[in-house]
Amino acid sequence: MGLLNASQLALRALRCYLSPFSSSKSWLSTKASLLGDKNLLLMGPPGAGKTTVGRIVALRLGLPAIDVDDDVLETTWKMPVAAKLAAVGGERFLEEEGQALCNFSASGCVVSLTGSNPLHAAAMQHVKESGLVIYLDVDGEDIIQRLARMKVNRIVGQETGASMRDILRYRKRFYEKWLDVRVLCGTGDAVEEVAEKVLKAVERYLNHDAETFVSTRSHSVDSSNQKTYFSDVVVEGLATDGGLYVPKNGFPNIGAREWLRLADMSYPERALVLLEKCVHPLDVSALDLRTMIVNAYGSNFSSEAVAPVKHLIHNQYVQELFHGPTASFKDLALQLMPQLFAYCLPPMCNYLILVATSGDTGSAVLSGFSRLSGTDRHRTGVLVFFPEEGVSEIQKLQMKSYREDNARAVSVLADFDFCQRTMKRMFGESGLTGHLAVEYGTVLSTANSINWARLLPQVVYHSSAYLDLYRDGVIKFGEPIDVCIPSGNFGNAMSAVYAKQMGIPIRKVICASNHNRIITDFMTTGEYDLRGRPLMLSHSPAIDILKSSNLERFIYHVSDGDGRLVKELFTRLDTQQHFQVPKPLLGRIQQEVLAGWCSEDDCLTAIQSVHTRTGYVMDTHTAVAKVVADRLQDGSCPVVLCSTAHYGKFAPAVFKALQIQNIPEDPVEQLKELASIASGPETHRDMIKCLKESGRTGHTVCQAEYSVLVEEVESMIQDSFLKVR
Repeated sequence: MGLLNASQLALRALRCYLSPFSSSKSWLSTKASLLGDKNLLLMGPPGAGKTTVGRIVALRLGLPAIDVDDDVLETTWKMPVAAKLAAVGGERFLEEEGQALCNFSASGCVVSLTGSNPLHAAAMQHVKESGLVIYLDVDGEDIIQRLARMKVNRIVGQETGASMRDILRYRKRFYEKWLDVRVLCGTGDAVEEVAEKVLKAVERYLNHDAETFVSTRSHSVDSSNQKTYFSDVVVEGLATDGGLYVPKNGFPNIGAREWLRLADMSYPERALVLLEKCVHPLDVSALDLRTMIVNAYGSNFSSEAVAPVKHLIHNQYVQELFHGPTASFKDLALQLMPQLFAYCLPPMCNYLILVATSGDTGSAVLSGFSRLSGTDRHRTGVLVFFPEEGVSEIQKLQMKSYREDNARAVSVLADFDFCQRTMKRMFGESGLTGHLAVEYGTVLSTANSINWARLLPQVVYHSSAYLDLYRDGVIKFGEPIDVCIPSGNFGNAMSAVYAKQMGIPIRKVICASNHNRIITDFMTTGEYDLRGRPLMLSHSPAIDILKSSNLERFIYHVSDGDGRLVKELFTRLDTQQHFQVPKPLLGRIQQEVLAGWCSEDDCLTAIQSVHTRTGYVMDTHTAVAKVVADRLQDGSCPVVLCSTAHYGKFAPAVFKALQIQNIPEDPVEQLKELASIASGPETHRDMIKCLKESGRTGHTVCQAEYSVLVEEVESMIQDSFLKVR
């Protein structure tokens, strides 16, 4: 791993160079050394309180305060701003205002911009070079009420017939274009509260070292002083000690009034606000993150809502997570993760993404990385390993439909656990990684949920489900919900735990297993035992997993970051195929998570029962969640079932459940027949298109031998990168 570490050290050195500010416990008293001669530029709509907030912040920091309206424009024009606007009109006003700002110069000040400054590109570029732009993202209704109290009924750029809400909505795109840091203001926040949030936002920006990552297997006596940032963990995937990366200081906690702001936002808007709070702007700038999110959750999703929540029956709701291009919940992360990966890549090296899949991850990874373009695409290859007999026919056809030089899926005559174990072994063998780096200039990484950038976007949809229930009047904010999740690798469940940590009132995370039930047995007994335990194929193959990778993150979480314990447990699992957690820790696990399992017959019965009563067709994984929720959830609050895949991906099992005879052989015709009897969800457009394009072409099938899979890796590198050279 030595050469791999060298490339990552180069990246980290670059990030440190880009972050000139160090942390300080008493940062307010040392603002001069932290800010230097940079300005703090407060930006936001009219009525956002920029002037008052600016004065409070300046007083707290001991810096001069400048109000552009009073101290720049009126001084330049020798007349009130309102008189200037009346004299020259809106269009001319914007131009003259921009010219005045272009001539403005200051350093080490708190500057309150006007609401219309961001509409002039040259002026904003000029002032942005002088400091940090902080966007006061104030609730629109609060703005309108403040403007009414100020007797302002029209603002610059507002045409006749346009409402105040319309112009505020129009201007938001300009504010988001120029911001460095967003300060999300809760509904009804007072200016003093906003000022406090500004100070905390500045502290966060200047203290990049407070948002580092550690391995789940690290502990306090570790001697390394090397900082690991978000941009590092995205590229590295797996920690060098074999553990998984987690934020050293956990997730940010969001207050109720800020969550309420998100309720009326679209899914991409929610994702942007939440991920800005979890990704430091020196790792990924706010503007670049916004571009990625818009690309990730746009027309490639068949539902404008992206992850809609629909009532199923009684107190049960389904969150449909299958509207992405490959019809599974993996798209919610893997339409974004490849963009983050490409953004964080260090120069010079090529990267081969290795993925082990039990079905859905493979096609989602291939889809996400295939959307990269230009240099990013040429420097990144994807190789997917999947069990030949452990995925559905449609999942296999989806993976086979990607036949590009830099993207390939290979099946293995083994189960998913062998594929995942082999992939981890490759990462851990310094001889192999060193050879690939020297011989081909290629570094290995992963897009499985062990990669933090895969897990993080999933926190958004669990948060979004709660906000949808609140918005639709199902619950009042603060009332609890339960979430029931078909669980295999535990990444989906772990992201729900993290959403709870951020402030979403999730009472219980309910893990639903099929008859492999390793998670259920562990949550019940505290014993994780793989000894002599065969993997059994099921109607829900995406959770046909025995070695659950993200369970390591969960144990780290419930043990309050006891890396020594985590390392001991998972080393024992690797060497002895077994571990037992202490009884007090089991108690904490059971306080946070419930778990149950579902037989094959019960899974099919649930599909038939729900269809008979509602017309809705569930896939087999959603059915597993439904069965377990029926058994474990007490009905005292709503429960959201994570519908992780479209029923069409598992058509033969659904036909069996619905007792339909004479099943068409053509997968496309199977989807059409099921759609004809379903009241919902609708036929998945991208899945049909993909299946028509995939045909019946062959694919590579490998023996279950480590050396054979290594040969596939080298072959993939030669095809992906050497041809480009």
